[in-house]
Order: sequence, then C-alpha cells, then structure tokens
Amino acid sequence: MELMTADRTFVTASYDADISPALKAFMKQGWAPDPIPPTEPAEVAPYAAKRRDGLSAAFTGRPIVVPAGTPRVRNDDTFYSFRPGSDFVWLTGELSPGAVLVMTPDADTPGTHVSTLFIRAAASRHDSEEFYRDRNYGELWTGRRRGLAETSAALGLPTRDLLELDAVLAGLSASGAVVRRGFDTDVEGLIPPNADDAMLATTLSDLRLVKDDWEIAQLCDAVAATVRGFEDVVRELGNARATSERWIDGTFWRRARVDGNDVGYTSIAAAGEHACVLHWTHNDGPVRDGDLLLMDAGVENRALYTADVTRTLPINGRFSDPQRRVYQLVYEAQTAALAAVKPGAHFRDYFRAAGEVMSRGLAGWGILPESATDPDGPDADLHRRYTLHGTGHMLGLDVHDCSKARKENYHEGVLKPGYVLTVEPGLYFQTDDLTVPAELRGIGVRIEDNVVVTQDGCRILTDALPRDPAAVEAWMASLLQD
Repeated sequence: MELMTADRTFVTASYDADISPALKAFMKQGWAPDPIPPTEPAEVAPYAAKRRDGLSAAFTGRPIVVPAGTPRVRNDDTFYSFRPGSDFVWLTGELSPGAVLVMTPDADTPGTHVSTLFIRAAASRHDSEEFYRDRNYGELWTGRRRGLAETSAALGLPTRDLLELDAVLAGLSASGAVVRRGFDTDVEGLIPPNADDAMLATTLSDLRLVKDDWEIAQLCDAVAATVRGFEDVVRELGNARATSERWIDGTFWRRARVDGNDVGYTSIAAAGEHACVLHWTHNDGPVRDGDLLLMDAGVENRALYTADVTRTLPINGRFSDPQRRVYQLVYEAQTAALAAVKPGAHFRDYFRAAGEVMSRGLAGWGILPESATDPDGPDADLHRRYTLHGTGHMLGLDVHDCSKARKENYHEGVLKPGYVLTVEPGLYFQTDDLTVPAELRGIGVRIEDNVVVTQDGCRILTDALPRDPAAVEAWMASLLQD
C-alpha cells in the first residue's frame, strides 16, 4: 500500500515497481489544464448551515470537531466502500473520506462559531507524485476529486487543505474541544478525550430527530427507489425460484446502485421458514412456490438517506389460508399502530396499539391465555414471544437513526412533527414452537412502512406499496403480467 505523508511523499509496498527519475519527470509533463466545471451551490448548503447553528448554540465557547471518517480495511490493501459518518454528512453535505469539520468559537461574535471544512486538496500534476502513485486517493487511480474552491462554492463553507489539520488540532488540544469519536483515530489522537465528547454525539442525535423539508424530500426519493426495487423483485420471482434468495438480494441491490448510492443496510430476503429469523442475511436458501417471502430492504439515496421497508409476499402470488390468517392479524396490528402515530403521542403508544391487537388475536386463536389481552395486566407482554422486536424506530441518514438521542427525547418522549419513523409489527412462528398450531409453524410475517409525523397525524411515505392482503395479491398479479 502507498501512504501519503505530510510532504506528499510515498512509501511503496514490496510488489510495486520502482519509479525511475525519467518516469517521474515524464509523468509531470504534457497535461492539459484541469477543466474545472461550473459549481452550483448545493441544495443542502443552507440547511446544513442552520444545522451547524443549532450545534453551535449547544456548545457555546467550545471548539467542535466532527470527522467524516476514513476507509476501513477489508483485507490487506483493499478497502470497503467508503461511507462518511452521518453526523458529518448532516452538518456539511460533504461525502469525501478523511474530511473533518472544525468549528471554532468566533471571537468577533460571541456565542457563535466559525466553521472550516478540511478536505484533501487536489494534487498538482506538475509537482506531485500523488495523482499517479497513490492507489487510494490519486486521481489517475480513483478519478477526479473536487478541489478546495469548488467545494467551498458548493457547500458555502470555507475549506482548507487536510495537510494543515494536524497543526490546527494541536492548537485546540488544551481548549476543551469536543470530538465526535469513533470515526478517525488520527484526529482523536490529537485532542485529549473529555466527558463532553459523549454529549456531542447525544446532542447531534437530538438535533437530527426533527427532519427539515430537504431531508424529507431525500427520504421520499429513497422510498421511491425502494418501491421500484420491490417491483423488480416481484418480476424476478421466477428466476429466484430457479436459483435462491441470492437472486432476490442481487435484484434489489442492482436497483439500489442504479437509483441510489447503495442499500441502506444488508437486505433480508427470507423465504419460507427463514422469515422467522429476524436478521436473516445469508440469503442463500431456496425460494419455493407455496412459501412466503419476507423482504426487508431499503435504498440509500445519493445524499445517503435510507428507506426501510418490509413486505411479506406469497411467492406464487396467492396467500394460503394459514398465511392469510397470520398476515391479516399483522395488517390489523399495523393499521392500529399507524393510527396511534401523531404529534403529542408518546413514542411507545404505537408499540402498545400494535401489541394489543396481536394479543387479542393470539388469544382468540388459543395461543395466548385471555389474561394476555389486559394491557395493564401481568401477562400483557406474552405476545412478544412471537414478535420479539419493537414496532419501529427513527429513520433518516441511518436506518436506526438518532440512536444516541436522550431517552426523554426518543424512547420515552413524545412524537413531534418532522419525526420520521418506521411502523413494523410482525409475527414469527418458529418451526419447533409447540405452543403454536402446526399449520402456522414456519410462517413469519412483517409489514413495515415509513411515516413522517405531521401536524395532525402522520403521512405514509411508502403507501405506493400495498399492505392489504387482497391488494398485495392484485399488485403482484399486475407485475407478473408485465
């Protein structure tokens, strides 16, 4: 692997051929001027500026350092695809590896900060070897990257060369700076940790709970691509039956890469009894007529916002009677949960609404005792043997968004307009669970939609995908006839 040092020289690995002086000289000659394209201000720029203002108000007088993160090694000198940290993206809109946002108190305007984005500057082709020798960042290896002036014009942020960062951070080391840790060990090593670092992560999650208009538009974009991905999957069920769940996984991934950046998380393509394994990601099992397919997948769009959708589909296009019975109960539970999502309601209210419906249904089937239908009784949570997971979570840049938010603002808080969350009850009857009638064993059903809390309720962002069992069958039939 070739590593760039502060003076832009390189250390080469044993398998790299030596570079002769003649080749070095030749590589610096004969290059046309870099054709810098016109730079339009990024749509996210004014929104990111307001977000930085909110963070600034929470840490008055304290320097703030938020790194994008660095590529992670997959093996030897091969890296995983890079995705910057969500807090960094939320504050800047920048996506490049190694970048760092530094916010320093503004001496001229007390109570505010001056923000500077440190990024890797483009290397000159005439006096640097980086552009043709650096496998990880050299532009002949990885493609053209945006320069300092271009980035500043697009994002409305002052930019500086990343090579200047160490000196800046060294100057902040005794200033009580707070750092978003866990993304860049080099940055973290230059500023001593303090107790408020954790508070920075918590504050960022708190601030990200309410989505602005631009974020909701990005989530709608991710949802629209996800809907197309589910349509692709239905059309490809014939190929999946001839191969395996891998065909389904690959079909959705292709849509995610074409219409977005990637999948927002590892897709679950669980056919048959695999639907009862909550995080089934092997996706290597058979796809058989007569079974159900539980597909949990979401496209991450190019601004890195992700959808998170689950549909449970009959592989042959028609639910059997036992499958429809389970599906109908989950559908009714989700309908009750959706009705409970509204501003001022407690976050857990929609969990409770879904649980009450499922408890009554399971008791009616003789699976649970009648005592389980009392929502305040000691048996109120017995239905969780068959549901296991919660009924939803926040959604945004992360599939489990704002996970470090204060409990009083999230799990124990109330819903506010602009919150975006999933509503996803499920029932999973294991093949070896003797408390369940034999005809229901091996059936797993989850229905998951993405909603935004509005002033008077919620809007289902994913309503282009049907939920009602009859509508699901009709939708599948229409796609299979295309």
